[in-house]
Amino acid sequence: MAATPLKGWLARALVFYTSAAVLTLEILAGRMMAPFVGITLETFTAIIGIVLAGISLGTWIGGKLADQQNPRTYLPMVLAGASALTLAIPVVIAVVGPGVQGSGPGGVLVLTSIAFFAPATVLSMVPPSIVKLQLDNLDSTGTVVGRLSALGTAGAIFGTFVTGFVLVAALPSKPIVYAVGASLLVAAAVTWRSTGSREAFPMLMVIAVGVAGLLSAFASSPCDSETAYVCARVIPDDDRESGRLLLLDTVRHSYVDLDDPTHLEFTYAQTFGDVISTLEPDGSLDVLHVGGGGFTFPKYIEAVRPGSSSVVLELDPGLVRLAERELGLVTSPDLQVLTGDARMTLLGTPESSFDLVVGDAFGGLVVPWHLTTVEFTEQLAARLRPGGTYLLNAIDHPPNRFLRAETATLMEVFEHVVVLAPQRRIDRSAGGNFVLVASDSPIDVDAILANNQLRGDDETACFAECLVTFVDGQQPLTDEFAPVDQLFTP
Repeated sequence: MAATPLKGWLARALVFYTSAAVLTLEILAGRMMAPFVGITLETFTAIIGIVLAGISLGTWIGGKLADQQNPRTYLPMVLAGASALTLAIPVVIAVVGPGVQGSGPGGVLVLTSIAFFAPATVLSMVPPSIVKLQLDNLDSTGTVVGRLSALGTAGAIFGTFVTGFVLVAALPSKPIVYAVGASLLVAAAVTWRSTGSREAFPMLMVIAVGVAGLLSAFASSPCDSETAYVCARVIPDDDRESGRLLLLDTVRHSYVDLDDPTHLEFTYAQTFGDVISTLEPDGSLDVLHVGGGGFTFPKYIEAVRPGSSSVVLELDPGLVRLAERELGLVTSPDLQVLTGDARMTLLGTPESSFDLVVGDAFGGLVVPWHLTTVEFTEQLAARLRPGGTYLLNAIDHPPNRFLRAETATLMEVFEHVVVLAPQRRIDRSAGGNFVLVASDSPIDVDAILANNQLRGDDETACFAECLVTFVDGQQPLTDEFAPVDQLFTP
């Protein structure tokens, strides 16, 4: 005898919402795991693959189970289980995350599998079970399957858009996860009441969710501020009272001295200073910054070159607010911040208007691929006045394929290019930060190295014929082909 179908509105709502919940968790996965595994192409590849695997397995199990027993008897349990697994995600990440930190793609796969595979699987059991339950006669099979499949897809689209465009910009990740888990619990209770089940579901539901909620309560967030893009932490320097270290996800991103804007803590930043001191004119500079971070350099340039102006292209409004709140950022007509993707906001800046462009934008340890290409570099070059300079910070490790490709990219656009780094990095025997300097006018390499040596640093300059050996045939990056995450060696 066929099982009695659920009420139409409830069946449609469950298919729609469970599909939406899967996509909501998928989008949140990258943000929640970023403090431990960063944000790279591998991270998103692992998330998409693992969640799809969970959807595939859950759909298969749900359909098979529906053929073996009446879905009315187990649907409330499935929803309660999905609720518990969803509520447990923060504690799973908090416990497992530190153990996989720095372990590369394998660690990303492990963390994603443990945290998100089970919730995706259990949630995906619901739609095929409801399809079977609603099929009360063969004459309407196509209509029922088509309608519920469409609703499931619509739910997935809804979850994607609402989460990506609204929720992550308005709320931290954990409250969103709690809301999804709690709503699944409500769905379980409504379904249980609707099915008229006499099983001990209420007690099991309370226990499952209670355990999950208790575990989640111990899952402290590693973030001082969770923006739509990063987990940000500001850490006071125990050795320097006014020093603040800005961590974005897993990366030491910026260092700011609240009392002394001329203090540059990081070695690459000091090399930036070596270059800036050689630039013409000797007085004030008009500077375009690609990436704000802790806003160290706009304040540094204003301090060492009084009267200078800076326009900063920063992706993340939340990071700007954090810098204003904790890192001493004060915007003004001479320090303007344009928020949004740099490829878009750059178009709103005037051509031939800047003496210097500073590139210091990162997604994890790598420069976002679309900010590395010949086309983007040409757009930056168009913003420079004659004789202007492009100054870029990049990270790579042997065999330095990304760094070599980016150097080839700059050589494609500018007449003069210099790579500054310790000799062992130039020789591909060590990795770390590289500073690239590019201009259509000759670069005063001797003056830069003199400043570097005066500080007691050991950097060398690779330019002219040295660059041919350094690049070693690596091709420039273009909008058509820029596999930055694959070229980069962590």
